[in-house]
Amino acid sequence: MLCQTVVPMASIHRQKGKPNWFCSFSIWNPDANRWRRVFRSTKTNNKRQAREIARAWQKAARKARTGQLTAEGARAIIAEGVSDVLLAISAESLPSASIKAWCQSWLQAKSVEIAESSLARYRQLIQSFIDFLGDTKASRDLASLHASDVARFRDAIAKGRSIDTANLSLYVLRSCLGESVRQGLLSSNPASRVKVLKSAKESRRRAFTIDEIRRILKACEHDQEWTGLVLFGVYVGQRLGDLSRLTWRALNLETAEIAFTASKTGRRIVLPLVQPLVDYLSALPASDNPDAYIFPRAASQKRTGSLSNQFRDLLVEAGLVAPVKHWHANSGKGRKSKRELAEISFHSLRHSAVTILKAAGVSDFVAREIVGHESRAISRQYTHLSTDDLRNAMQRLPDVTKRRVDE
Repeated sequence: MLCQTVVPMASIHRQKGKPNWFCSFSIWNPDANRWRRVFRSTKTNNKRQAREIARAWQKAARKARTGQLTAEGARAIIAEGVSDVLLAISAESLPSASIKAWCQSWLQAKSVEIAESSLARYRQLIQSFIDFLGDTKASRDLASLHASDVARFRDAIAKGRSIDTANLSLYVLRSCLGESVRQGLLSSNPASRVKVLKSAKESRRRAFTIDEIRRILKACEHDQEWTGLVLFGVYVGQRLGDLSRLTWRALNLETAEIAFTASKTGRRIVLPLVQPLVDYLSALPASDNPDAYIFPRAASQKRTGSLSNQFRDLLVEAGLVAPVKHWHANSGKGRKSKRELAEISFHSLRHSAVTILKAAGVSDFVAREIVGHESRAISRQYTHLSTDDLRNAMQRLPDVTKRRVDE
């Protein structure tokens, strides 16, 4: 009988007629209260490589005997063993990085690819993930990260903030860890095995009606910039962040066209300017600097969220939403509490553009092409519509600046 306290050393052997080395090592049998010798093929005919495999197996068995072997610990031993195997045969170790170090290097690489506003959001989400893991876990090798870690983070974000934010966090982690797979640090992406969450409240989002848009314009009739932003939201159908940073260079009033690149998708968008936009722009003081902002006050805002809050104030003024209740110390709700999904927001103007176009008889494909929606439902044949095609479609839009005869 083998000694119960001393763990026998692992050894490797060759069997007659077999090309690969076999490993003999011990595992603890709790029923018999003793070590049991087992034999496994190392699946390699390289002696040095087989010896490292045997060492890793015995190390795992020893930790299991003391109750210290967790799923995470087993993955770490395997990763270390594989690195030692590679070192034994090629004098090169596997590339490695801690979870925190890799996330930071990925953010650094992203800084040259995406807009500053998106980068700031990515930084916030990645930092939340690192904080969630804690210093000890975040300092461990990237290979120790498991899908369950990502899933627990997703669920924590969903409970504390919103499902949309949780899913965005998951998408960011998928991209971050996917790059580590491409660079050989991971063999598979743990975040890709985590599902996005479905929201029961998504159906609450809706577009503005034409009457509601006119009420919003009335609420901002003394604010020239917000009047323009709302009109651009209706007739260009783009995101608030992109519209607030439009410059005069994007406009060609001779051809009545606007051309810019969407920051989120990187897509180049060229659209005709309908008459309400031409009238609005013609009334603005001309600028000799083509790089000057059309909406300078909005462009000075560092965060789009500030503009979104200002727009909500306009919705309150228009009587479309209730005023935000002030937070009270005894309410248990603060800035970090989970936010309710807004039924209407500036993004609703983007939905309104599609809805109004379709109501005017424009096909779904053309309507989505105009506002730049990326969708698998869009046929490739519609991705190169001419400006004249779009102009013909957009001329069907009603002039929301004009009151109805019966008003």
